[in-house]
Amino acid sequence: MKTQNKQSLILADDHILLRDALANLISNFPGFIIKGLASDGKEVMECIKKSGAPDIIVLDLNMPTMDGYETTKWLAQTYPQVKILILTMYDSDIALIRLLQEGVRGFLKKDINPDELRHALEIVVEQGYYYTNATSNKIAALFKKSKGETSGLQKSSLTETEIEFLKLSSTDLTYKEIAMQLNLSTRVVDNYREGLFEKLNVRSRVGMAIYAIKNGIVSF
Repeated sequence: MKTQNKQSLILADDHILLRDALANLISNFPGFIIKGLASDGKEVMECIKKSGAPDIIVLDLNMPTMDGYETTKWLAQTYPQVKILILTMYDSDIALIRLLQEGVRGFLKKDINPDELRHALEIVVEQGYYYTNATSNKIAALFKKSKGETSGLQKSSLTETEIEFLKLSSTDLTYKEIAMQLNLSTRVVDNYREGLFEKLNVRSRVGMAIYAIKNGIVSF
């Protein structure tokens, strides 16, 4: 690693055992220091308020209170200089696109080995991003269009309202109750539903819920 200054990190994961193990591991990497630990996005905010923004934040995607998506969006708006790495078991198109749109610098699978973790952190510092070959190939594939078909990128680019609708549709709320939650008319909600049926190539509410679970939008 070329840089002489130690890079500060905040680790955010609600699985305390994994988070503490990663913290101990990274603390032994030359050139890196742990600045704070958090269980969710709210605690990330508190860490930054207390000790300032770090150079790098490693975020779990699924956390309570304020998840990786929401935290990433807040960081991108408030501290765009912070390099964000996402720690996740998901490898879906929609997760990839949503996070890349918010400026995430790389993705780490939770079963990553120590040498690859160290390499990923060093590459992020030196080059500004870290993508594995598999991730790079996936990004390239999303931009390829097949004749007469919607591209993977188009299918994966859901709006914030569509994402929220998917989350609520995966609960036991009625469509009328969902409309009230989103402060929309039932007719508009019906339009969102029909639009998502076509965009996601599903035929029912169950199909939307399965899609949301498979792509890390909701978890149980």
